[in-house]
This record gives sequence, structure tokens and C-alpha cells, in this order.
Amino acid sequence: KPRKTALQSAEKTTTVAAQPKVDRPKFENCMKRRFFYGASFSLYGGVAGLYDLGPAGCALKANMVNFWRNHFVVEEDMLEVECTMLTPEYVLKASGHVERFTDVMVKDVKTGDCYRADHLLEAHLEKALEEKGVSKEKKEEMGAVLRQIDNYGLQEIGEFIKQYGCKAPATGNELSAPVEFNLMFGTSIGPTGLLKGFMRPETAQGIFVNFKRLLEYNNDKIPFAGAQIGQSFRNEISPRSGLLRVREFCQAEIEHFLDPSDKSHPKFALIKDVKVTMYSASAQTEGTALLNITIGAALEQGVINSETMGYFLARIQQYLVAVGISPDKLRFRQHMGNEMAHYACDCWDAECKTTYGWVEIVGCADRSCFDLNAHATATSTKLIAQQKLATPITREVMEVSLKKAVLGKAFKKQSGTVTAAIQALSDDEKRAMKQTLESDTFKLKVGDVSFEITPEMVGEVKSVSRTEHVREYVPSVIEPSFGIGRILYCILETNFKVRESDEKRTWLDLPPLIAPTKCSVLPLSSNPAFEPFIKELSAALRKLGIPNKVDDSSGAIGRRYARTDEIGIPFGITVDFDTVKLQTVTVRERNSCSQIRVQMEEVAGLIHKLCSEQLTWDQAKQMYPEFTAQQTIES
Repeated sequence: KPRKTALQSAEKTTTVAAQPKVDRPKFENCMKRRFFYGASFSLYGGVAGLYDLGPAGCALKANMVNFWRNHFVVEEDMLEVECTMLTPEYVLKASGHVERFTDVMVKDVKTGDCYRADHLLEAHLEKALEEKGVSKEKKEEMGAVLRQIDNYGLQEIGEFIKQYGCKAPATGNELSAPVEFNLMFGTSIGPTGLLKGFMRPETAQGIFVNFKRLLEYNNDKIPFAGAQIGQSFRNEISPRSGLLRVREFCQAEIEHFLDPSDKSHPKFALIKDVKVTMYSASAQTEGTALLNITIGAALEQGVINSETMGYFLARIQQYLVAVGISPDKLRFRQHMGNEMAHYACDCWDAECKTTYGWVEIVGCADRSCFDLNAHATATSTKLIAQQKLATPITREVMEVSLKKAVLGKAFKKQSGTVTAAIQALSDDEKRAMKQTLESDTFKLKVGDVSFEITPEMVGEVKSVSRTEHVREYVPSVIEPSFGIGRILYCILETNFKVRESDEKRTWLDLPPLIAPTKCSVLPLSSNPAFEPFIKELSAALRKLGIPNKVDDSSGAIGRRYARTDEIGIPFGITVDFDTVKLQTVTVRERNSCSQIRVQMEEVAGLIHKLCSEQLTWDQAKQMYPEFTAQQTIES
């Protein structure tokens, strides 16, 4: 009971209790009406898990991505690449995705409808917890299952589905036994259909297979980071929750390569005092409280395992807050053991509190040396970094001499691959090969192909002393992975608001940094005298790179303000009769609805400073007179 109370208390600290709950139907209606996004192919009835971004959604996404580049690629001096989305099977087989990139699926035994098993179980338990008549002990039992829902495997999920009597939600029918379902979209490359491929499930592999080129580009220096922004594809079992679970999505990923024996970060001191909310694996298992802690303290207490992991967690939070997600709605949740991806040894998800619950929007994984080792083994290519040693070291190594003529006759064009694979074996593997060849043939596996090595192909396997002036190692990788579509959705939902004075007036509290349109230009009426001023203002704003929208439609000025507020335009310029006579305009700020009076020649520069955060609205109000009413009226 104390652990449960602590967990509930911790949950409350990560929600914004003072803010009104978002009316999701009203929010979704706004997104549809103003075409931020909508179902793809809706003319034909739509396809689950596919969405199109409208003009406002496209501009918002572009601004988010541009700031991401500045915040990470430019600030951290990363190496950006753009790799193909179409990926041969052998690449994803080496990376483990062909075998292990799966979710657990169950089917309605009568209709054949498919469901993701852990999501179905989660929804069933959440509903059961709200029912009356459920005993206290039963609720605690179900709560314990819910806390570890991501930690269960195929067999455990199947047992819980039976235990709690889960049925198909649409029909109430029985469910099939759970099975693993691979999430990748398969295809073939070329007209013969012989080369199997997949649409990439992540952008990361393109960076890993280009590691050698990137290392050379970086003058063979470690650490360094590769970055990539692009589309990825996952054949979700049951897409739901709008943009939160889709089959095609934009990722922005970073692969930070570093020495596995030194995971310090040169800029750690700059972020050590950043405060974050952390939900560790042990807290989830034991039901203990979340931690509101600085990154420096989290490292000291062993909550995170390295300076580099801590550095990126802080930088991730700084990015998310800058683009409009409140720190009160953010937490970092650590993956539990069974939940961990096949390539990771530690992982933290940045999660945002939405009307759908806590939603993962960024993952930060310590992938160790998994991917480089996997691709090195599959291609018999060294994917290593080197460090010059201040003092040379001498050590015993196993050396293999091969009979090239015999190998060439046996393996022909593949003899080079076999030679490289043998030389790439570890010392222990070379000793094992020597022992095996004394009485048998040795089976050498290169990727999916097995080669039979006979004693006649090998001259000698012996231990020799070698003096080394350079240390060779396979770099580890820390990977922050951003789901741009999910972040976009969370920004929109958490910043959707209703005016206190009028429940029908909804507006978006988008930061000027990412707002699709930065400024509106509004004539007070359709008076022809306003036209030249409208054109001059719009051109001046465009010249400074400020996207603006002229709304010269009919209707009261208040109604047009409301329309611009609804799509998140932070500032509005109004041309009135004082503009014609005195060459001044009003500037309105969306959040407070307050206005100031500004000279025509100054207004574009003022808007630029406000949008680039060189100036705050409060500072602008001190510089310019408050607007209350026009001095000039139409004659």
C-alpha cells in the first residue's frame, strides 16, 4: 500500500492539474477544419495508419525540423547524411530486424480482426480498474501488471489475456493465441524479384553502414555523431490514436559514436543542473516514486550510467520545451529488461502526457557495439576506431597463415571473403579452429553462408608476440531517436486552449519559434485606402523571412483575430485609419490579446525580434504605447 500511494503521488507530479482537460473531440475537429492533418486517401475512405499533413501541419513540421538541425546538428557539429529508404534484406538480417523486429498479435477468432496484444490487455485492465465491485486486492494485482505491461513477453501476455478474460473489443469474441508479427514492409528490388528488400523500419542503419566513410570524413577522430532525418515504415498491427501510431512516419535520429571505455562528455558541465523527471525500471517494478532530479545528481546516484547519456537526455528536454511541450508534461521512463530492443543495453524514453496517456516521443538508447559488430561480422569488414598509444604494448596474438592457392580453387570468387573472415576471428576462435582442424573440418559462418575449411587450406595457426602502437576498438553508440510526427501531435494537443471569456473560441499557444505562420496582416475593413499599406507590410515581412498571412476577408476584426488564433499565429498587425494618416499600425499578441501602436517602418523589424526571441512581448510593451482606440475615424 505505501508503494502504491507513492506511485500515485508521483504520477500526480507529472501532470498539469491546474490546466483544464483538453476536449479531444473539439481539438480533433479544429485539426480537421484547419487542415493541420487528415487521413490519407479520405476520398476513398482512408487507410488506417496513414495521414497527410496540410499547409499548417507542413509548416509546423518544417519549423520543428529546422530547429532540430540547429539545436543538434549545428550546435553539436554532427555529420548529417541522407540514405535510401529501400534496404536489402541482408542488411536488416545482419542488424537483427528480420528475426526480432516484432510485436505480439492476437486475432478475433471469428472475424479475423487483428489487435496488438499488449495494448488490448492494457485497455482491458484500465477499464476493469474503473469498475465497481472490484476488490482492493484485485485492483492492486491489476495495477502491478499494468506497471510492467511493457516488460512481458509472448507467453506472459497470453497467460494474462486468459487470466483476465480479454475479448475482442469490437465483437466480444474469443481471441486467438498470441503470435509474433514482424513489423517491416517487405518488397523486392529489381525486375527479377530475386533480391528481397524492406522499407527501412528506422533511419539508423544507413548511418551504421556508412560508419567507415563518416570516420574518415571526421579525420578518424572519436567521438563524433552522425544524424539523419527521413521517413521510416512500420506495418503496425492496429494503428490508432491519430498521428501517434502510424505506418509511415518521419524520424530524426542521432548515432553518437564513442569509446566504450570512456563515456564522458566534454559539455556535461553545461547541463548537469538541468532538472528532469525520471521513472526508472526499478521504480516501475517496485511501485516507488518518480524522481525529480538534476542530471548531475542522477549520474552520481547511478540512475543513469554515463555522462553522454545524461547529456543527451538534458538536450532532448531542452529541445522539447523549446518547441512547446511543458516540462510538467514530460518524464523520462527507463525501459525494463524484457522491453529493451534487441540492440540496446539501456534506454530511456521521453514521454509526454496526453489525453491518450503517457506517449513515447523520443527514445535515447545505449546501443553499445551491437550494430557495428553485426555489420562487421556479416561483411567480414573491420568497423573499428584507433587510438594512438603513448606507450607501445606487447601482447601474444594468434596468427593464421593460409594456403591461398587451395582456398582459391575451393571457393573461387568467395576466397577473399573467406580469407577476411578467418583473419577477423578472435584469438579464442582461432585457437578453437586450430583444435578442430586436428581431427575434423572447421565450419566458418559468414552471415547466413557456411564455408567448410579443411586442414589442407591452413598452413599454420600459432601464437606470436606483437608490439602495438595503436589500440583498436569497436565504438559504442548512444542513439537519441525522435518521432517527429508524435512530437508534432503532442505540441498541438498540449497547446490547444479555449478562451475563458468564450468557450467557442479555441486557440493554439504555439511558440513563435515553430508557429506555421508568424504574423497576420489584417485591414480593419475593405477600404481601398488600406491596400498599399497591406502590400508594403507583407513584402517587408517576407523580406525578413517571416511567413505571414493577409486576411482581407469580410467580417468583424474580432472574428478574424479568432481565426488567426486558431491556427496559432502569435502576432497580428492591423491596418486602420491611423495607418493612412499617421503611418502607424497596431500589433496584437495572441496569448494576452493586448495591443501596442508601432510606426510602419519599425513593425517588420519588431516582429522579427519577437519571433526570433531577441525580444519579449513584455519588453515590447515598455517600448511602444499601448493601443486603446483609433485616433482617426473614416471621414
